[in-house]
Amino acid sequence: MKKLVSLSLISITTLFSCKQKPLIPVTLLTDNTNIMSNESTNPKTETATFANGCFWCTEAIFQELEGVISVTSGYTGGKTENPTYKQVCTGETGHAECLQIVYDPAKISFDELLEVFWKTHDPTTLNRQGADVGTQYRSAIFYHNDEQKQKAEKYKAELNKSGAFNNPIVTEVAPFTKFYAAENYHQQYFENNENSNPYCKIVIRPKVDKFRKVFKEKLKSTQPQ
Repeated sequence: MKKLVSLSLISITTLFSCKQKPLIPVTLLTDNTNIMSNESTNPKTETATFANGCFWCTEAIFQELEGVISVTSGYTGGKTENPTYKQVCTGETGHAECLQIVYDPAKISFDELLEVFWKTHDPTTLNRQGADVGTQYRSAIFYHNDEQKQKAEKYKAELNKSGAFNNPIVTEVAPFTKFYAAENYHQQYFENNENSNPYCKIVIRPKVDKFRKVFKEKLKSTQPQ
């Protein structure tokens, strides 16, 4: 498998990271911004929670998949109650930037979501994705049940054994505990800031374009092919 991030892209991303001031004023936040998000109670849907770098990038990818009902950027895996983005960015809360993905298992399976997860970030870099460094950017799968745990561990072991990546996979596989939705300005970040934020143009856009080419058969019909 080719490296997911080319050397040229790495050199560019050193100039940009998602630790930037929000382009949408914080004053637009609602009062319940950091209230813990509840999982879907619809028996026909399931939930997956992935951490694979800056959620501005990863949200833009998963929300385009057929069968994915909603994608919420947020924080999980830490010790601080109701963390803010500023707190998480210090790396001291223990949280990872993550996505809570509600999906229809009749249209897309957890296995397929795992495939997208492995192929759209570098799971071999410890506490880092590109220019974003810190435990908040760690690679992790927070499983919601034994089946998700078994599949995550199985695929991780098989990928390591096959030598699919040049280095060992360091992805954390841990039980899901609590998820806190990120502030409103983080939601649909790429969609809202694509034409105004250099990070969106230089870092996120190439990732989205590559994703659409590799997974064109799995995109929603409303998405560009």
